[in-house]
Amino acid sequence: MDIAILEVFIILGLTIFFFVTELFPVDKIAIFIIVSLVLLGLVTPEEAISGFSNSATITVLSLMIIAIALEDNGVIAWFAQGLQRLSILPLLILIPTFMFITAGISAFISTTAVVIVFIKIIFQLSERFGIPAGKLLLPVSFAGILGGSCTLMGTSTNLIVNSIAQNRGVDKLGFFEFAWMGGIFLVAGIIIVTIASRFLPKKDPSESLELAYEIDELITTITIKPSSPLVGKTINDTFLKEASDVTLLKLVRNGVTTNAPGKYITLQSGDELVVMADIDNLERIMTDGAHKEEKPAETSDQLVDIPKDIKLESEKAKKEPIAIQLLEILILPGSVFLGSTLSDLKRFNLQGILPIAIKKRKNLRNTKERLIRKNLDQIRIKPGDRILLETDKSSVNELNNLEGVVILKTHEPFQPKNKTKKYIATAVLLAVIGLAASGVLSILASSLTGMALLLATNCLEMNKIYTKVDWQIFFLLAGMIPLGVAMTNSGADIWLSDQLLILFEGKDKLFILGAIFLITMIMSGSVSNNATAVIMAPIAISVAAGLELPAKPFLLAVMFAANFSFFTPVGYQTNTLIYNLGIYRFKHFLFIGGILSIVLCVLGTLLLSTLF
Repeated sequence: MDIAILEVFIILGLTIFFFVTELFPVDKIAIFIIVSLVLLGLVTPEEAISGFSNSATITVLSLMIIAIALEDNGVIAWFAQGLQRLSILPLLILIPTFMFITAGISAFISTTAVVIVFIKIIFQLSERFGIPAGKLLLPVSFAGILGGSCTLMGTSTNLIVNSIAQNRGVDKLGFFEFAWMGGIFLVAGIIIVTIASRFLPKKDPSESLELAYEIDELITTITIKPSSPLVGKTINDTFLKEASDVTLLKLVRNGVTTNAPGKYITLQSGDELVVMADIDNLERIMTDGAHKEEKPAETSDQLVDIPKDIKLESEKAKKEPIAIQLLEILILPGSVFLGSTLSDLKRFNLQGILPIAIKKRKNLRNTKERLIRKNLDQIRIKPGDRILLETDKSSVNELNNLEGVVILKTHEPFQPKNKTKKYIATAVLLAVIGLAASGVLSILASSLTGMALLLATNCLEMNKIYTKVDWQIFFLLAGMIPLGVAMTNSGADIWLSDQLLILFEGKDKLFILGAIFLITMIMSGSVSNNATAVIMAPIAISVAAGLELPAKPFLLAVMFAANFSFFTPVGYQTNTLIYNLGIYRFKHFLFIGGILSIVLCVLGTLLLSTLF
């Protein structure tokens, strides 16, 4: 074995080891790969950075940016809104319906972005209609992966395999060339997962939080401004009565407090309302004060005031625009905040940090009744309480340095969706799909055009690109592509294919195709699907050449198998996402995903053999 081949295998082995053990983030691993290849002379410096200009890498980046615009402008949520009407369906019908819709959207939009939106929808269905979220989240993740495998732009893996094929002189894949196989895989996946869903847990993700922290809704005080559409209306005629997630605890008018105000009380300018709401409704109230009212949400005037003890601070902050975000913190025993009220938090001199609302820990007494009988500034902070803070990003470190405080999560301030931008973003998506599918433009050219149109129409802001793009995927692709180049330069791919041909000598081509499918699938279960595609695609092409068979069946085997990492929660990003919610155990992926993987491996081998 040549020394260069040995060096490539050492780098490859270390790469797989770091991926499996997660000693370093994937973007760091990618940088290590690039540097190692250059220092060992396996690639030139220009080849080492070729991944950053590779058509597949740029196409994936462009599609991720388009997905950000679609999510920010409410397009993905708009597509999925009707799903809440499906709550009346039996679970055995609801699961395949959700899977089919998820797969359909994922065929054209980033699978991860789609699954994130569906997670939110499933949470809402779980809370409002008692539908067990554990029965839907894993099927949705699996469906997203299956749907993304139906078109060339469905996943980054498809684009990488296509790019490698073109660089090796193999005919490029068509946009819908393998869609019929992807459709068969999807139907098989829906049937298997629906049947196996009886073994999925019924646990609701919100239950674990409530049991761990025993918390209720966020509580805050708002002040009605003269310009608010709430003025002159009875409580019964406003969102305060209609919204199930907003509870009016009391009304303060001219210093007089009314507990549990009646629905026929007419609201006036200057009224102070103590409300209990979830995070989404609280942000909407603070943003426009209208919720379901008829006044356009685009108005620049704030229609309600946040608590009067922090009003002046907010006005001061308006004069100096800074990047504001919402933080939710958990108060632990020993915290310096214990015994304080929201008003008292100002005495701690936390610059740039404003308390907005408090989420009280439940106890044996009735939480709502106790809060109604107290003014908000009299409620004392206790261990287990959560506090919502408005802060600029530079002040987050001050909270990290405090004893007895844990930052649980961050919330981006609610931004009302602009209907015009939503329609423009939808039109751009359809144009990108149409141009790419018809062959008028390549996927790279169409995605770049779509990104430019979104920027030109202000449907997308550059700062959103910098903060929301998953740069880990970008760097992973850019780092793995030079590894594929090094395998070619050193002859490692030819050496490996020769060893496989010796191993498969005398075996039927169907068996060899199935072995390539199985090896790729197993590798993808522990290594990133994109990294697996980069490693296995050149080997598959070489094996096909050695057998004097067409390369496409072997390339498609690598493409599908790299995507189909169902039997572990670490092979695909959406599986990792739902696994981290704490609902599923490894065994759920190993059992259900394992059965699905075996079936798809056999089915895929049989379908792809028809291309010989």
